[in-house]
Amino acid sequence: MPYRNRDRVSLSPGEKILWNGKPKWSAFFVTKSFTMLPFAVLWLMLDMKSLVSLSKSGSLSLVNILFYALHLTPVWIWLGNVLTAGVRYKNTAYYLTNKRIIIQDGVWSVNETSLYYREIRNTHVKVDFIDKLFGVGDVCFDSDHYDAKGRTIKYVFEELKWPYDEYERIQRIVFNIKTDVEYPNALRPSENPGYNTDYKE
Repeated sequence: MPYRNRDRVSLSPGEKILWNGKPKWSAFFVTKSFTMLPFAVLWLMLDMKSLVSLSKSGSLSLVNILFYALHLTPVWIWLGNVLTAGVRYKNTAYYLTNKRIIIQDGVWSVNETSLYYREIRNTHVKVDFIDKLFGVGDVCFDSDHYDAKGRTIKYVFEELKWPYDEYERIQRIVFNIKTDVEYPNALRPSENPGYNTDYKE
């Protein structure tokens, strides 16, 4: 049966954490809170312009107000992202175990997403303009899972400090364990008789 350890992550018997990390708070807050900001501001300005025009013409009514309250949904979503950034950061964590990668996130509860090493097709690091400003980057895992449109599903450790150093370490662990899982048991050397041997980072 899985159990919950002090890292708040569900592990199966014999599973152990080899690496864990979290996003850098400042980069996480800016990325999550301001991704929709330009769109939300433009949306708000257009709606406010319409509301002012209705008010000046004397056509503003409760129905209009309720309509625009609903029409401002993108603004409410952006505001919700800002207000819940702290909770989402607290619930966000990344793990590499001797069996899989685990991504935790969520607002009202902690959600866990797993990707087993045999399902990983590629790993790479991505650093965009905002990431450079905060000295962070994303480590991305291309999986053999596909969405409804046939696109590869990516699993991402976001806004990690020292992204290239972390990527090198993560890539080494992924490569070693993925190779160990796929290596035929019959061809293992005598000092490594099976997959149940312990991985040492």
